[in-house]
Amino acid sequence: MRPTPIQKELVDGLIAEFGIQDFAKATIREVKLVASVAEKKSGVEFVKMEMGIPGLPAAKVGVDAQVKALQEGIAHSYPNIQGMPELKKEASRFVKAFIGIDISSEGCVPVSGSMQGTFASFLTCSQADSRKDTVLFIDPGFPVQKMQLQVMGVKYQTFDVYDYRGDKLGEKLESYLKNGNICAIVYSNPNNPSWICLREEELATIGRLATQYDTIVMEDLAYFAMDFRKELSKPFEPPYQATVARYTDNYILLISGSKAFSYAGERIGVTCISDKLFHRHYSDLAARYEGLDFGPVFSTRMLYALSSGTSHSAQYAMAAMMKAASDGTYDFRKDVGVYGERAAKLKEIFCRHGFHIVYDKDLDEPIADGFYFTIGYPGMTSGELAHELMYYGVSAICLITTGSHQEGLRVCTSFIEDHQYKELDERMTVFKENNPVLLA
Repeated sequence: MRPTPIQKELVDGLIAEFGIQDFAKATIREVKLVASVAEKKSGVEFVKMEMGIPGLPAAKVGVDAQVKALQEGIAHSYPNIQGMPELKKEASRFVKAFIGIDISSEGCVPVSGSMQGTFASFLTCSQADSRKDTVLFIDPGFPVQKMQLQVMGVKYQTFDVYDYRGDKLGEKLESYLKNGNICAIVYSNPNNPSWICLREEELATIGRLATQYDTIVMEDLAYFAMDFRKELSKPFEPPYQATVARYTDNYILLISGSKAFSYAGERIGVTCISDKLFHRHYSDLAARYEGLDFGPVFSTRMLYALSSGTSHSAQYAMAAMMKAASDGTYDFRKDVGVYGERAAKLKEIFCRHGFHIVYDKDLDEPIADGFYFTIGYPGMTSGELAHELMYYGVSAICLITTGSHQEGLRVCTSFIEDHQYKELDERMTVFKENNPVLLA
């Protein structure tokens, strides 16, 4: 056995010290904590792949607009709970420019990041019809969304889409919907953590069944237009970002400023509710909230109770970024394209040393290179692989924490530095030599 970059005793001691009993279930922040302390004590730089945080500078057009708004005194004023009119207008236009669908500005409501958007959406959807009290996740997905439901006491069910792509999706989805208790269907596209991108035919299936069973689809577009296999950067020209909105009126789109515009720190996003759903009357909501329809309940009740609105100056930033993108003067895809370049290099290194891509295809097409990808290693469970890689100064989270039933890890490309490719290649050479029997 060749020595590992990090002493095993150090890593094992830290895992025990922090009370992590099963490394397969370690949270992102627990993995990050072990990596940070091990890095400090050993003096060996970690290749950190566990945190899904943007690794690029914030869009300058947004920063300039927000600074200008602050300098002009906007901080003294409460924002409108429905959102700043200019942002609502630009959000509607942005959706038309890059998704190719029409949503009125009325239904485009700014939120303090998509996290708040999902929380308010979960509250509204779960209270709309007393017969429908359960949220369905098409997993793998963002673990914190399930935590949100746990916090509010709402039930949920999940299934791993790995074995249910294409024609198999409809039957699996309907097996849950036919029970009549599903209020919302949730998925991300591109997907965190697997980076699968649901095809139009799959989204058509979801939309058809959502209409048939009167269920709301919450489409998380946190990684907006980041399917780098397609040219999605030209406003008002196809191809457009794939969406279920073409196939049903029962939808909520969650658009975040965090990844597409690298504006994570200001907690800004827009929740876009279809025109029909925004004005839909639900008797249970009306009885509880003075006769209000779905959209007004979302904004004037849920968001008002949560935060009294969204950061005023950040709304100026989001409006400016969306306007510049729709005008064609700011190519946000060009900025974030580096994530795809990093993924391609990292995949090549891992696969050359015996790893495989777990979620490797969108039906018959190789998966896109992007913000995330997934890796596995023959003969190792998720927990064993994540633990073992810590000895080599590589940190990543296990897929089990995302609702996946596959053995493997999520790799995030956001913090990879150019000098780390060579270092990772050398470390994985040692890893492969130390684990040869598992390659048979």
